[in-house]
Amino acid sequence: MPSIAAVSRRGLMVSGISALGAAAFGLPRQAFSQVKTKARIVIAGAGAAGLAAAARLSDRLDGAQITLIDARKEHYYQPGFTLVAGGLKPAGYTISSTASHIPRGVTLIEETVAEFDPEGRKVKTSSGRSVEYDFLIVATGLHLDYAAIAGMDTSLIGSNGIGSVYAGPEFAAATWRELSRFADAGGVGLFGRPAIEMKCAGAPLKYTFIADDHLRRRGNRGRAELIYAANNNTLFGVPIVSEKVRMLFQDRGVKVVHDHVMTAIDPARRIATFRTPQGTRDIGYDFVNVIPPMRAPDAVRNSPLPWRDGPFAADGWLDVDRHTLRHRRYRNVFGVGDIAGVPKGKTAASVKWQVPVAVDHLVADIDGKVSTASYNGYTSCPLITRIGRAMLVEFDYDNNLVPSFPGVIAPLEELWVSWVMKEIALKPTYLAMLRGQA
Repeated sequence: MPSIAAVSRRGLMVSGISALGAAAFGLPRQAFSQVKTKARIVIAGAGAAGLAAAARLSDRLDGAQITLIDARKEHYYQPGFTLVAGGLKPAGYTISSTASHIPRGVTLIEETVAEFDPEGRKVKTSSGRSVEYDFLIVATGLHLDYAAIAGMDTSLIGSNGIGSVYAGPEFAAATWRELSRFADAGGVGLFGRPAIEMKCAGAPLKYTFIADDHLRRRGNRGRAELIYAANNNTLFGVPIVSEKVRMLFQDRGVKVVHDHVMTAIDPARRIATFRTPQGTRDIGYDFVNVIPPMRAPDAVRNSPLPWRDGPFAADGWLDVDRHTLRHRRYRNVFGVGDIAGVPKGKTAASVKWQVPVAVDHLVADIDGKVSTASYNGYTSCPLITRIGRAMLVEFDYDNNLVPSFPGVIAPLEELWVSWVMKEIALKPTYLAMLRGQA
């Protein structure tokens, strides 16, 4: 049993690391003189990006009419879903009320945006209400398209060996119950990801590592086969990280099959069907983590706002400049968070860097100035490799590693300190971001 002194030292270390994480990922916001304006600003979506944008705008503008539109009563701390699905946190850890995060002076309309009319500078809500704007920030998030996988429905999560981390807190908890049963019994565990853009692309990998660790802790790793179905020839978008994951999978005995995209599932027979270059292939499982294709919500896809061509057009991602987050055809429209059609950036860490840039350009427009703020594609992934160890992977548009702690935390090493960043330091930083303080 550790001594009181040892426990105290550990507590001090955790506190110090939490402070370090806050310092790196939650720098105090820069002091600005408020700009007086009567501008009408509509923010579509009150998730992480929308709330952070509202907080920063309310801080920088004096007299603006800022309106958030979102029907969701509950706000989800989505980076915590993997922890819930890994049996490390309760579902409630990720849940708060949307209303509790609304900045003072910001109006919340508890409906969804049904139509975007950028030519008329207005949006229409689900009740038919028309809301006009001078500036629009689109922060709707994305749509989890479970229906694109034949036979799959969220009602199946938590039964017949089916899990799915992304669908919500209770679904993450149901996924943990299925994974725990699998860790007790063994069998075939099947993991993978869709072929298109997705939020937190490291989550499928970290959940595979978590499954491996639970099996080992229960002495059942030898009774299980873990298969990771990669959608292409790599395991991660950053080549050096992909190679590191390949080596870790090889070391842990995780079998990798490439160019496999899930197209159907048969819950009764516990078989998943994949599209491969050689044709369709069925893989049986005892546990499967289903990750659906992810696309823009219909209201965005059916509007004039998405990309018209290129890699982001098919799924309806917002047509924005990758560095300013400003719409390329409608200069008074910005897109932040998961909806933004940029090569990187569907993580909470990306939101932290995107929102200040978009807000700075919007405020500069109001103030008759020109902003030089630029988003470089920063994305962060605390990649759990076993319970109590993680790699803190941070990178930009060019796949350069951009560590926040150079010389202190090696991004490709499995470290306890990186685990603490994920488990303890990240949520306070996230909440600071919602308040516009990160």
